[in-house]
Amino acid sequence: MQKQVTRRGRPPGATTFEVGPALAFGAVVRALRTADGVGQETLAHQAGIERSHLGKIERGEHMPTLAMILRIAEALGRTAGELLLETEAALAERQDADGVRKAADS
Repeated sequence: MQKQVTRRGRPPGATTFEVGPALAFGAVVRALRTADGVGQETLAHQAGIERSHLGKIERGEHMPTLAMILRIAEALGRTAGELLLETEAALAERQDADGVRKAADS
């Protein structure tokens, strides 16, 4: 019998957060960043995070901590509350769109 190898970390594709809010938050950050004409690397530097991590946040692959949300908001020249309000609006739009699609499929 072979010894079973223990692998560290989560299995590939596993998440420990809800994907919907992560996607909405990332979309808001990307939209605000591009509207301000700021590059991803510049924003990441201003927020004190790695550029690749900011990219994962923008794609909804990572959910940032509260401290990171505060740093991203400050780097964007906005409050964390403004980012969260925009995220809530994006989530509501997505739910409305999903409801319309489900009704059309019926």
